[in-house]
Amino acid sequence: MLKAYFSIRMRAAERSPELGEKHISGGERIGSKSQIEPIVSQLLNKASNHPRGDADFIQITVEKIACDRILYMPPLEVTTVETASIEDGRSEARKILTSVGVSKHALGVAFHLLGSIQNLRGAIILNSKTGLRLDDRGLKGIRVSRIDWQDANENLNERVREALALASKVANSPFTIAELCWSDDPDYVTGYVSNRDIGYVRITPLKMEGCESGGRIFFVSDEVELESYINYLERVPVLIRRD
Repeated sequence: MLKAYFSIRMRAAERSPELGEKHISGGERIGSKSQIEPIVSQLLNKASNHPRGDADFIQITVEKIACDRILYMPPLEVTTVETASIEDGRSEARKILTSVGVSKHALGVAFHLLGSIQNLRGAIILNSKTGLRLDDRGLKGIRVSRIDWQDANENLNERVREALALASKVANSPFTIAELCWSDDPDYVTGYVSNRDIGYVRITPLKMEGCESGGRIFFVSDEVELESYINYLERVPVLIRRD
């Protein structure tokens, strides 16, 4: 009998009549039936103790996954680049992304979006040449979902663990040219660029401490089949494991 797995997802927000919904936190895990309760507890703790504010709406979703639909893939290799300033960090990110085929125009669009949007709840998909936004989700964006590590004891801090799993799934698609990300958490200034060739390159700093703008940009090829690409990111379950 095949082992049953469950996708366990969390979304937390702060709501106000004046400002609408402010995104606070999100989380993605995959676990067995016996792991549901401790994972839910971990996600609730994350939602309740976050530097973006106090959540007054927390949603937990638990969904059974068909085991034969799970894809297994290795994590990207991790490297770190430390720079003297935000300007130097962004210059390094631009240089790396240009080297893998992202146009200067698309980079300009991406850096403007991540530097100005403060309530982006998912990722933005941009054409890597034209910089045209291809998804129509607005601030909701594309939420990469149904993702986790096969080995729960992977020796990484929680933030890198989650981001590396997500970046590895995104990079595995043949339509992904590269990813650019920095966190909207006000106390975290490190971001990353990634794809299958360069791996997961952490760059610090990429933003000013105290700033709440940030998010993820996925640069894609002209050949992207948008519907299937979004379905892969949001619906196909993936477990990351080392060979």
